[in-house]
Amino acid sequence: MRSVGRISRLSRTSAATTSALALAVSGLVIGISAGTAQASTCSHAYLPLPDSSCTPGAYNPDVTQSTIHSTICVSGWTSTVRPPTSYTNPLKAQGIIDYGYSDTNMADYEEDHLVPLELGGAPRDPNNLWPEPYSGTKTATTKDGVETKLKNAVCNGVITLSSARSAIRTNWTTALSVTGIG
Repeated sequence: MRSVGRISRLSRTSAATTSALALAVSGLVIGISAGTAQASTCSHAYLPLPDSSCTPGAYNPDVTQSTIHSTICVSGWTSTVRPPTSYTNPLKAQGIIDYGYSDTNMADYEEDHLVPLELGGAPRDPNNLWPEPYSGTKTATTKDGVETKLKNAVCNGVITLSSARSAIRTNWTTALSVTGIG
């Protein structure tokens, strides 16, 4: 597996891309301007899954099986760790380039956590964030429902945090059936 992390790709961002990112964050552009994209370093051939060499997922060390009832199982807890769009929008803009998406409209993607915050995914680790399309048959919106069902199963003691994380990190589209929930 190649190890092209999001951090190293961000450090190679050209001046033109940096300008586009600044404009995107400020809300002055909706998409990325033509001509700023570099060659893609991640494949979107795995959709609806991310390229695991670019987005392998990462865990929040504060969330363990023994802390779930003071973290993920507390209503509203994810809002206390969710990064602001001022942090995620530059990652989304760069990720759209990195994944080589032809649609560069930022509104058409959710900068999603592969391991969701609901299961103790790392909030700010670029290896856990990727631009997930809203288009297609299995989308960012579809994944949200899977995340909630897995979190509820973990909090109700039906499955362990580890099994839920492993299933969603491996393939969120099969996570419910693999864990016996769906």
